[in-house]
Amino acid sequence: MRRGRGRLDRVLGPMLATMVLTGPTPDVAAELKPETIQAWNRYVAATEARIDRELGASHGFLALDFEPGSDAIRQRLLRGELVVSQMDTDNEAGKGIAAAGGTPQQWRGAVFLPGLRLEELLARLQNPSEAGPHQEDVLALKVLAREPDHVSLFIKMTRKAVVRVTYNTFHDARYRRHGSTRASSRSVATKIAELEDPNTPQEREKPEGHDHGFLWRLNSYWRYEEVPGGVIVECESLTLSRSVPWGFGTLLGPVIRGIARESMSRTLNFLRQSKGYA
Repeated sequence: MRRGRGRLDRVLGPMLATMVLTGPTPDVAAELKPETIQAWNRYVAATEARIDRELGASHGFLALDFEPGSDAIRQRLLRGELVVSQMDTDNEAGKGIAAAGGTPQQWRGAVFLPGLRLEELLARLQNPSEAGPHQEDVLALKVLAREPDHVSLFIKMTRKAVVRVTYNTFHDARYRRHGSTRASSRSVATKIAELEDPNTPQEREKPEGHDHGFLWRLNSYWRYEEVPGGVIVECESLTLSRSVPWGFGTLLGPVIRGIARESMSRTLNFLRQSKGYA
């Protein structure tokens, strides 16, 4: 019975999510409101404050180092496992940061890249190939600017957020060194434009904040630590999308979380398979 229910959920979940999130017609748009942006900015500020505290700590470096069972997690990584988990950021009072009209999601994943040195990995990440090969959801990549420890990128990408959506995105990535064996980076999407009629002569960008609302904001925070035999790479992904309509959270929550987990796992798997070539 449980096995049959699982198959039913996999079929009905995306169907229900599509009906709820797209509305009665495919062109119904969500609106990114100022109060949602303000809440997002508070969420980002609290997240980055915690990251800065961890990077400045005298013991530990990866985010997982500051949680119980960190030694066991490191051993799992060294054995070749991917470790992915959902996170939450609280305000100074220890309470969750709500975003009226929007849903922030925060995920963390880590992977071990054997046979690499830190400097070699950073050189590859800061000099991505425009020709590819790219991760399967990256349709095109262009380096817009490059300076020491700073890269600006254009990425045309597609995401299956219940329905498949294509975006033009612009990213600003900055790298920091923390000694000879540690580094971190912060990547912020400075523009995310959903495309109408993608990959056709009629392709055009929808107005920012007036689209399906599957991806309004995207920040990524990376940490790289060289250890015997390779480099551990850890990523925190922070996204903002439209809110789930009232009454559908129980049904849609697992579907949305599953999509986010799969996206993080896909990114880390590509990094491992490509040995750090972006």
